[in-house]
Amino acid sequence: MPSKLDQLREMSVVVADTGDIDAVSHLKPVDCTTNPTLVLKAVGLPRFADTFEEALAWGRKQAGTPEAVSKAVADRLAVSVGAALTELVPGRVSTEVDADLSFDTAATLEKARAVIAAYKARGIGHERILIKIASTWEGIRAAEILQKEGIDCNLTLIFSKYQAVACADAGAFLISPFVGRILDWYAKSTGKTYTAEDDPGVQSVREIYTYFKTHDVKTVVMAASFRNVGEIEALAGCDRLTISPALLEALGKDEGPLVRQLSPETVGAAPERLVIDEKTFRWGMNEDAMATEKLAEGIRTFAKDLASLRKMVSDRLAL
Repeated sequence: MPSKLDQLREMSVVVADTGDIDAVSHLKPVDCTTNPTLVLKAVGLPRFADTFEEALAWGRKQAGTPEAVSKAVADRLAVSVGAALTELVPGRVSTEVDADLSFDTAATLEKARAVIAAYKARGIGHERILIKIASTWEGIRAAEILQKEGIDCNLTLIFSKYQAVACADAGAFLISPFVGRILDWYAKSTGKTYTAEDDPGVQSVREIYTYFKTHDVKTVVMAASFRNVGEIEALAGCDRLTISPALLEALGKDEGPLVRQLSPETVGAAPERLVIDEKTFRWGMNEDAMATEKLAEGIRTFAKDLASLRKMVSDRLAL
């Protein structure tokens, strides 16, 4: 019998949640997704030592304040990691806009366009890239404009149906609803041990998937942030699944049967159609403590890792 990973590939597009070139080469996902945390890990690998040195040499030739140069080098490194990944996957690579711009629509637009231009300068077209943006109200508005410009977006840190529907209404190409981080919050809050079937993160993605399919929403649903194989199996059939190398390896070693759980043909009755304006969005998020806390925490974490990357660059430039 084929492995569960091979079976899963027949149901969902499998995406690698990593910047590890060796893992991508071995696991052969269709797409890759990165974030500041993964880029920070990637540039510490021997594989990217020359890439890091090239970016530093480039940075030393740039004009501007030390802070501005460090930011520019960090941006160059993110694109360098993404460019290397485009050579290994047939599909898309997600590159994240700075988390510290999550509440600034204009700055998000400026950075997203700069990322696309940086890839273009390397001969990589925008059709290979997804611009990854935190799903704040301001981020969603930036994505709406970028989509109209032909730049496809991955709206990340989705913890609420209000975020998901607002992203769909904005015409986002893809959303990344998180599973494991929702589980983390509820496990800590309730002290309960959850199975894959009653896992609140799994239930959240299933609710979003049902809404999108029954209302003929074209936005791709890519579940993310898995804590265990059971969560992945419970969402088999979701449009896309972005999975860490460790869990991909586990699926690849398991030759048991994998049952499809999600399908456009069997989603059931349509939920009530939501109309999401700014007031509704902000109130809906306010009423959901989990979504509010995890969105804020996610932005802080990515911003912290981005700051760490910039400090690493700054320290090396100062040598």
